Amino acid sequence: MKRRAVVLGLTAATAAVPTVALASSRHTARSGSSPLVFDPAAHTELTTTVTDATGTVHTVTYRFHKVAAYVAKPVDAVYQSLNVSVPVSVDGAAVDATDAPILLANSIGGYMPSSVAGNTGIGGRPGARQQLALAAGYVVVEPGARGRTLVDAAGVYYGTAPAAIVDLKAAVRYLKFNKGRVPGDVERIVSSGVSAGGALSALLGASGDSPLYRPYLEEIGAADASDAIFASGDWCPITDLEHSDAGYEWCWGGNPLGNGSTVDPSLSKELAAQYADYLADLKLRARGYGTLTARNLDDYLLETFLQPSAARYLAALPDAERTAYLSAHPFITWDGTKASFTWADFLTHVGARKKNVPSFDGFDLATPENNLFGTGTTKARHFTLFSLRHEEGAGARLDADIPAKLALMNPMHHLVGKANPRRSKHWWIRVGTKDSDTSLSVVSNLHARLKELGDDVNTVYYWDGGHGADDDPGDFIKWIGRVAGHKR
Repeated sequence: MKRRAVVLGLTAATAAVPTVALASSRHTARSGSSPLVFDPAAHTELTTTVTDATGTVHTVTYRFHKVAAYVAKPVDAVYQSLNVSVPVSVDGAAVDATDAPILLANSIGGYMPSSVAGNTGIGGRPGARQQLALAAGYVVVEPGARGRTLVDAAGVYYGTAPAAIVDLKAAVRYLKFNKGRVPGDVERIVSSGVSAGGALSALLGASGDSPLYRPYLEEIGAADASDAIFASGDWCPITDLEHSDAGYEWCWGGNPLGNGSTVDPSLSKELAAQYADYLADLKLRARGYGTLTARNLDDYLLETFLQPSAARYLAALPDAERTAYLSAHPFITWDGTKASFTWADFLTHVGARKKNVPSFDGFDLATPENNLFGTGTTKARHFTLFSLRHEEGAGARLDADIPAKLALMNPMHHLVGKANPRRSKHWWIRVGTKDSDTSLSVVSNLHARLKELGDDVNTVYYWDGGHGADDDPGDFIKWIGRVAGHKR
């Protein structure tokens, strides 16, 4: 199945109002008595074209606002800034976005720093969801955030955990603090993100108004407002990091690496056994399966997500292409409606795994996640006992702050046990079936727990999709309108 593309082009700038210049150095505070007040008059009016999922080209005129910093005491305003795009007209028809949903679209990847400081408009850049949302009449907010690689002149890493989620929460607080000044319905904020950005979007949805983040938010001068959001859109979230090595081996442990070699089988087996213990501790339940365990999780994934994914894919193909695909993949049994196959055959179909063992807490401290949990002038640290003790011996102990940092970075911490009552109640979750950047069970566990809690959860696995796949961006935009009760 071909993946749809959104084609964009910035066509004209029809008006301009000067905006406040961004600070370019660390520890630069904003001047003025009310640094957190949004100025509706400070904008540039632009026109762009958006091609939607059906191929229809729309002309969108919008107001583009640059906010120099969304906190009163920015650590680095180049990253702690945001842009607001407000539609004025679509195809010549006036748009009133006063009560429109707000799409909070982060562009974070790899837990790296993300800046919008240099952006001069929403058009002409990747990001189908942002442009489609604008064409639908929604307000689009693009926040920057600190990330793990930022280091100052003294060698201090100032974007490691939990900086990114603290910044996204501060951005939400800024919007809610400016209710009535920022266009759009601040009670209908919908986040979106991919990969690490998807993990942070899920975390933002799960941890709304959690007191755990209060000291960090106060330190950077975040607005005194709620950081709970209405809905969360999460694509291939790289999350639940402390259990990701174990989950990876449970899912992909028998698959070869890309060069055809195999991983250390004893390490893989040991980690997979740890995942069985973790699942037992989670006590997740799913209708028709009871408690999810290492013994039935594969059936749950197959029957709830993977086989329906293949069925949707096959049903959408023209007859000749479907026949050819089934001929090339005889492990699939197709009765014209349902697709059936075994877990073992599915793993063979996926083929090479992307990561070695351990995949996230590397023995050599070289993974992005090791860097994410760095602190001070220490670039990278172990965050699991498995990897730490492999390197330093059975008596080694994690640094004292690691457990709290892990809780701050994991949405499951806010959902399992006594769930956070201020979490989002609407969820859009997507992942590709060939995405071996993490275990496919990360999404299924998140889905299962949210369903247990009674939340509205729309989860789809894209058949043969890789990391970052997005086969239905237009449907996401329609979903926002539906759950938010918005009609243009």
